[in-house]
Amino acid sequence: MKSFFRTIAHLIFRTGQFNLSNVKKFACGVHNSRILELGSGRSYKQRHPYSLKHLFDPSNEFIRSDILREYGHRIVDVTKRGDMGREKYDVILCTNVLEHVYDFNGAVSNIHAALKRGGTAIIFVPAFYPLHDEPGDYWRFTEHSLRRLLKNFGIVRLRHLGLRRYPFAYFAELRK
Repeated sequence: MKSFFRTIAHLIFRTGQFNLSNVKKFACGVHNSRILELGSGRSYKQRHPYSLKHLFDPSNEFIRSDILREYGHRIVDVTKRGDMGREKYDVILCTNVLEHVYDFNGAVSNIHAALKRGGTAIIFVPAFYPLHDEPGDYWRFTEHSLRRLLKNFGIVRLRHLGLRRYPFAYFAELRK
């Protein structure tokens, strides 16, 4: 039933397409980089439907991660600095994750610390979107809260899906 509502929401709001098209545009220019994907999600029959790895050139070192061991990826808790390291990654993908992290300030701080100087973080969050993966769905962000939360980054691009005053989701490309 959970996946039914998520599928309906994706069809109505087109959030999945919006995220995919933005990451795809970004991924075109990324080569020979170390990429950490946070929240890679479960695999299904040896496939990774939630991962964005397929959008990136094979010259990249792409590290899938999740907080759940049963998903079979590297275990990374974005709220623990030790899990992230310092200045280790050229790119960090954090799509559809931040709304599930209670300590989102700590998570964003750790993403910033884990990026190399000049590195890029991609953050995607829902705005007007049904609750999902309960009870661990905590937050919905606005453009204004994102600008404050991401103040230590240079914002390359902050886009919304839907009307500005009634957005369905946000996509942020950030530079350290």
